[in-house]
Amino acid sequence: MSRGLLIVDVQNDFTEGGALAVTGGDAVARGVSRFLAERAGEYAAVIASRDWHDGANDNGGHFAEGEPDFVDTWPVHCVAGTEGADYDPLFDASAVTHHVKKGQGEPAYSAFEGTTEAGSTLSALLTDLGVVEIDVVGIATDHCVRASVLDAIRDGRAVRVFTDLVAGVAPDSSDAALAEIRAAGGALSASGTV
Repeated sequence: MSRGLLIVDVQNDFTEGGALAVTGGDAVARGVSRFLAERAGEYAAVIASRDWHDGANDNGGHFAEGEPDFVDTWPVHCVAGTEGADYDPLFDASAVTHHVKKGQGEPAYSAFEGTTEAGSTLSALLTDLGVVEIDVVGIATDHCVRASVLDAIRDGRAVRVFTDLVAGVAPDSSDAALAEIRAAGGALSASGTV
């Protein structure tokens, strides 16, 4: 098989009740779990990324000193080893074959900026596994999903985003992100239509 599934940041701090909650985050967690229960066997790899920020510093300016601007600076979120950094409990991660942590001491939006538990980059992992096509789901459409998809395309992968299994911070910026993904060569579809 040459297709992988990338699940971006389905974490407590990005779902309802979290430090940077995205409306619809819990629905994404449930939907991804349902999708995995039915389709995980179709993938050569199921990879899940997580923000995994340092708790003792501002992570290269990522954590706001005062009021966050919600563009480059953010409230404290997804600190390594905390409940906020854990996967949302509605997301059944049992089918995940590889975990990627990103933002360890620095700003990082794309899963391609992270590393696996073995220290491999996502690009190297995909190459080692022979994965050339990636389906992407997760949170947030207009930030980490967008950055991960654009990096995957730049990395030479064919990418498809399941629009029913993503949630964004805001409708306008999410629509703009999906348009940018399409313009870059990414495909958009519903998970049930493929």
